[in-house]
Amino acid sequence: MRAFKHLDAITVLFVTVLLISNVASTKIVDFGFFTFDGGTLLFPLSYIFGDILTEVYGYGRSRRVIWMGFAAALLMSATFMLVGALPAASDWPNQEAYEKILGLTPRIVLASLIAYFAGEFSNSLILAKLKIATRGRWLWLRTISSTLVGQVLDTALFILIAFWGIFPAELIAVLVISNYLFKCGVEILFTPFTYWLTGWLKQQEQEDYYDTQTDFNPFHLPGRRTVS
Repeated sequence: MRAFKHLDAITVLFVTVLLISNVASTKIVDFGFFTFDGGTLLFPLSYIFGDILTEVYGYGRSRRVIWMGFAAALLMSATFMLVGALPAASDWPNQEAYEKILGLTPRIVLASLIAYFAGEFSNSLILAKLKIATRGRWLWLRTISSTLVGQVLDTALFILIAFWGIFPAELIAVLVISNYLFKCGVEILFTPFTYWLTGWLKQQEQEDYYDTQTDFNPFHLPGRRTVS
């Protein structure tokens, strides 16, 4: 396995964005024309970092990073729920506030993990396949196309699993549409940044991986093994 200068930094940024987004999503933000959870403000960056990981380092390395994010999100959620279930000190008056903000229910955790798994892996898979099909051209087409698919799965699965039967159907539809449009809009807006960072990393790392013989099974954890 090659050693890379910046893979660790991109991995840390990816996981950090994911965890902060999960906590911020406990607040619903209403701008009038857009209604979405607070995590949506930052979460699109995880797809940008995911695109960069796959484009530069390949699907195999991206797969490992996605699983790292999955494990970190699961650990964070389990810790929040465990701490919330422990007896509060008699002179600590914030138990109710803690439960409302950080006391993630199993349903929310399940929705988050399923949506993350489906969205991130579909995004990485589509980008890797399109890179081969386009022979490495039209990065903008590959990043936006993969995001359009990944984000619709992520957004729809999370909101439907987490809030169906809790929020009115009209609000769920507004949340899905608003979240999806905002996330995809951020991806498109940041396309020049994606181009710059991707080009810089390829030059720094001397790597521009094509997944021509990659095993795309998301559960194939070693990640770099090829198939005949």
